[in-house]
Amino acid sequence: MCSFATKKGSEVYRPAATVRYNQIVTNRELSPIDRLLASANNALRTVAAPAGRSARGNPAAAIEETDLNSSQKSHAAGLMRINHAGEVAAQALYQGHATVARDKEIGQQMQRAADDEFDHLAWCEQRLEELGEQPSRLSPFWYAGAYAIGAVSGILGDKWSLGFIAETERQVCAHLDHHLDELPENDAKSRAIVEKMRDEEAEHGENAIEAGAAELPEPVKRLMEMTAKVMTRTAYWV
Repeated sequence: MCSFATKKGSEVYRPAATVRYNQIVTNRELSPIDRLLASANNALRTVAAPAGRSARGNPAAAIEETDLNSSQKSHAAGLMRINHAGEVAAQALYQGHATVARDKEIGQQMQRAADDEFDHLAWCEQRLEELGEQPSRLSPFWYAGAYAIGAVSGILGDKWSLGFIAETERQVCAHLDHHLDELPENDAKSRAIVEKMRDEEAEHGENAIEAGAAELPEPVKRLMEMTAKVMTRTAYWV
């Protein structure tokens, strides 16, 4: 099961692979214009161009494909399309938060998480191609909506932005656990990707909590759950 207990000693664990953003921005602080341009570039990269290769190896790369009947393949593809749509939204959410983050370190933490999420996006897209399916045609809509939510919540302050991320990751972990129950038992490739995604989403949630995330009001949590249900039910088919 998914857990946010990912600290090592007294420090919050951050994967060694999430260094791409630091390599770009350690020499200077991004201006508001820089942040907007970076967000625009990320939006185009996410919804208008194939994910292509991930910065890290696909966790399913060494796993042999198994025979799935048409029903199993269709169901697995629907679930992976939902996961792909969720990663599109995650990119937008983190970018929206990072654009308005007031604390430089928090902004960089969100960008590092966005790097992980882009790998997840690539892995899901690669798996969809293997299953003979395409990502959701509503990806621009998922991105725009999540970016707006991220930016608006971020304007309220970093602690609320982090709180939103922590709650989002908690719900995503529960959702991925459910997918592991739903995926065909013999679909080892999809399962390996989902398991890796779940573990890293838990890390992101723990990092947000350690950085000072505020607890969201229950009505906000319920609204988030309702919104997620709309997206998952739609993306399964479209």
